[in-house]
Amino acid sequence: MQFADILPYLGWVIAGAFALGAGGIFASVHNTRLKIKNGYPLEGMWGQSLKPSSDGQTAQRVVLLTQENAQLRAELGALKDRLGNVERIVTDSGFHLTHEIERLREGKEQVQ
Repeated sequence: MQFADILPYLGWVIAGAFALGAGGIFASVHNTRLKIKNGYPLEGMWGQSLKPSSDGQTAQRVVLLTQENAQLRAELGALKDRLGNVERIVTDSGFHLTHEIERLREGKEQVQ
């Protein structure tokens, strides 16, 4: 295979390399944009974390989110307790209800 045989395809090879490089750059920019949009931490060239400067507004937001998290955990605990009580009532009532119906049927049969 001679260089002259490859020459007609040289334009396609260069265009393909350019498209591959442009696609990689676009993917990197898009990935960074999505990280910023969704609140993920950014990383530097070698994987080190790039921490944004913290200001008063960020600290206040952290405090509010921590308080909301504590409230939601307390509410979740209360709901778990209530659900446990409901499960106990439902399962106990069904068991006792079946025995009560059987007892009434037996009493009705004895009367007739």
